[in-house]
Amino acid sequence: MTPQPPAQGILGHGDFGDAKFYYVQCDCGSEECSHTIEVEADDMLVHVHLYSTHHTAWWKIGRWKQIWQILTTGYAKMETTIVLTEQTALNYSEVLKSAITDVKTFRDERMKKDGKQK
Repeated sequence: MTPQPPAQGILGHGDFGDAKFYYVQCDCGSEECSHTIEVEADDMLVHVHLYSTHHTAWWKIGRWKQIWQILTTGYAKMETTIVLTEQTALNYSEVLKSAITDVKTFRDERMKKDGKQK
């Protein structure tokens, strides 16, 4: 298998030169477990941020236990999953590599133009 240029399961949804945003659709079809990726370059590093919506496992734990967990620990323990086909996973990795290269190139050109050294 090879990566697809119009990547199956991945939607580019913002390009600001030094930051790129992608929406990754879960293969189950629900938007509740999909997530957004941001690849961003600052003056020193490249950061990859993953944004997702978490849901409580309300069927496993009662509301009073959840309330007690928040009161005693300060947070509610939640998790999310995303299901990717083999092709989407390959596209995912290729999009990340490509976005990192693009934002680094943009950053380096901007720094060269501004006269800053890396």
